[in-house]
Amino acid sequence: MCLALTSQAQTPHRYKDLVFPNVVITKDNSYKPGVPKDERKAHLFDLYTPDGDKAKMRPLIIWMHGGGFKFGSKSAKGVTLWSKTFAQRGYVCANINYSLSKKNPLLHFDVLMQSSYYAVQDVKAAVRYFREHAEQYGINPDKIILAGNSAGGMIALQAAFSSNKELADMAKIPNDSTAVANPGNRAKVAAVINLWGAMYNLDWLKNANTPIVSILGSNDSLVPPRHKSAPLYGGEDIHDKADALGIPNKLKVFEGYSHELQKHFDPFFEGGKGTQERWLQAGQFAADFLCSSVINK
Repeated sequence: MCLALTSQAQTPHRYKDLVFPNVVITKDNSYKPGVPKDERKAHLFDLYTPDGDKAKMRPLIIWMHGGGFKFGSKSAKGVTLWSKTFAQRGYVCANINYSLSKKNPLLHFDVLMQSSYYAVQDVKAAVRYFREHAEQYGINPDKIILAGNSAGGMIALQAAFSSNKELADMAKIPNDSTAVANPGNRAKVAAVINLWGAMYNLDWLKNANTPIVSILGSNDSLVPPRHKSAPLYGGEDIHDKADALGIPNKLKVFEGYSHELQKHFDPFFEGGKGTQERWLQAGQFAADFLCSSVINK
């Protein structure tokens, strides 16, 4: 629950406020041990835990970086910032790597969808891993949250709401062994934090009543807030559809800002002080939503 750590007035509330000054970071664990050597890097994670915390049933947030399914890693500035600050709130956080494309998803939408399919399978493997090792990490297996920015947000949404068959069919991967063996498999999670990501099909929201918090910039042209072209539906579309379906959700729009909440998006620049301040505001908005709609449920 989002409760104050003491009975005194104005004290910080766990899961909502920054209550732990220090965070312990354990790097380069594997959520898919036993894979071939050339695949190991794609399945590593860094674990962030609040230093000195004795709680045993904490929510876990699995964070996925952006990068257009071609670039990026668990060391990206955004996911490391959010993992640290959410761990300071009392969460356990796992920054994960996932399979990246050897082609160019940014220029070919069919490649992007195929890349997202395989990244989603990685995230589902991560969810299974942490559920199986919940006692080891002191987490509540029923309070696993998927979160990510840009491509990471897309992975989180598709993993939570699309079945393997739906996503494989959309990506034109009809004979994938995973989809054939587990056609209806979704990542059954407690919530999704969608930071300027999108969905391929809004009807997939009918598959689950999973709470969603979406955050975006009003001038985002890379992942537009509303559908413009291709099967890509941004945070404003998701908010409207979730409202219509009765799915708990919140939307925050940073007016006048672009992708990654930069004033003018530059894929080779992770953002300066102003951008990071907006990332922190986004994190606080998400934390407030989780406290009201997920943690206390």
